[in-house]
Amino acid sequence: MKLKQLSLFLENKPGALSAPVKILADAGINILTLSIAEARQFGILRLLVRDWKAAKDLLEKHGLVVKVTDVLAIEVANRPGGLAEVLPALEEAGINLEYMYAFTLKRDSKGLLLLRFDDPDKAIEALQRRKINVVGSAELFKRLEA
Repeated sequence: MKLKQLSLFLENKPGALSAPVKILADAGINILTLSIAEARQFGILRLLVRDWKAAKDLLEKHGLVVKVTDVLAIEVANRPGGLAEVLPALEEAGINLEYMYAFTLKRDSKGLLLLRFDDPDKAIEALQRRKINVVGSAELFKRLEA
């Protein structure tokens, strides 16, 4: 159920995003979703691709620093209060949410969020106890093909 996310450290300057995006595009690797966080001197590009190992190897071959982290994809009702219904499951279990970003894919009036936790296994247990769907890679890729 955990998904592998690639995080790339980029200089915070014009054009820094172009290199990794072009490298992946030239190799035929599609970016499924991404997020950029910035600081004054650098930025962190976080992305999800189908074949994370191939993408990681390719990006490192081109001199980029890549870190692999586990994230979870969860279904959230796509309406006001959808996220507010999910968060108590994590808070009650004492799980720290480090960051999240939305996935552009929606289905059956539900959206997907990608979340990074300090303890992803504990987060999976807490979410499943509350009947919150944690989407695995097989289900996610199947949805993309539909």
